[in-house]
Amino acid sequence: MANDFAVKTRKTQVNNFIFDAIIYITLLFVVIVTLYPFLNTIAVSFNDGLDSLIGGIKLWPRKFTWQNYKSLFITNYIFKAGVISVTRTIIQTVLNVFCTSLLAYALSRKEFVIRKPLTTVIVISMYVNAGLIPGYMLIKNLHMVNTYAVYIVPNLIDAFNFILVRTYINGLPDSFVESARIDGAHEFKIFLSIIMPLIVPSVAMTCLFVAVGAWNSWFDTYLYNSSKQSLHSLQYVLMSFLNASQNQSNSAADANAMAVAAAGGGASAMVTPISIRASITVVATLPILVVYPFVQKYFVVGMTIGGVKE
Repeated sequence: MANDFAVKTRKTQVNNFIFDAIIYITLLFVVIVTLYPFLNTIAVSFNDGLDSLIGGIKLWPRKFTWQNYKSLFITNYIFKAGVISVTRTIIQTVLNVFCTSLLAYALSRKEFVIRKPLTTVIVISMYVNAGLIPGYMLIKNLHMVNTYAVYIVPNLIDAFNFILVRTYINGLPDSFVESARIDGAHEFKIFLSIIMPLIVPSVAMTCLFVAVGAWNSWFDTYLYNSSKQSLHSLQYVLMSFLNASQNQSNSAADANAMAVAAAGGGASAMVTPISIRASITVVATLPILVVYPFVQKYFVVGMTIGGVKE
């Protein structure tokens, strides 16, 4: 009996070891597949543009150079665009989170008699919109074309974030609000002092969604502010820069000639579409990568708890 038990224990340990090994190998493979494209992009961004046309760059630049980034930051234009994107992201995130949370609190109150019709209208707006041309005509009639306000006002409320925050608030006990009302607190005081501290995970998650969307946005600049250079966002400038660099090499023959020159060592360092694309990707992605680790825990908690009701 003791031998049989020892044999079963040994088999169990071997099976557990094999299972753990498979899990770790699979996770390692996923990590490599996930990180390799970005690490490769970083390597290309620091590699000589002509040399990048030859290919074969893995995780380390073959001919290190700062030329790709120098070409991006050669003028103050991109710095001014960066200021527009940063301020826009901060203001839009703060106002959107505040207005969306305030609306979610108002429509979560059972005593608000028209909360269901209003909620239905907001949810419908997620799936149905007027279209591009009516939207542009609306912005034009509101006199927000070529203004900074077009980045802020149309984005004060987000239907998807409204649903997430409202679901989270509905999961809170009503006794919190009732106790505050008994103590004489008005609704705005209850929202700021009671509700907001309790919905920090959903607020952080909403901040992440709004900030990423605002930072990556360029199409609204293209539609409404393309004729006013002082209001160009960083993403729009980078997109324009990328299009301009791609126009420098319009045919495969030009690219092949550049690659041959690079292989012969007779060409000086210069940017090419593939190198400038890589540096643009790094510049556009880096701020989000820096911010995301600080809100990741709230993101996970908000997504899991926000949909749970007692």
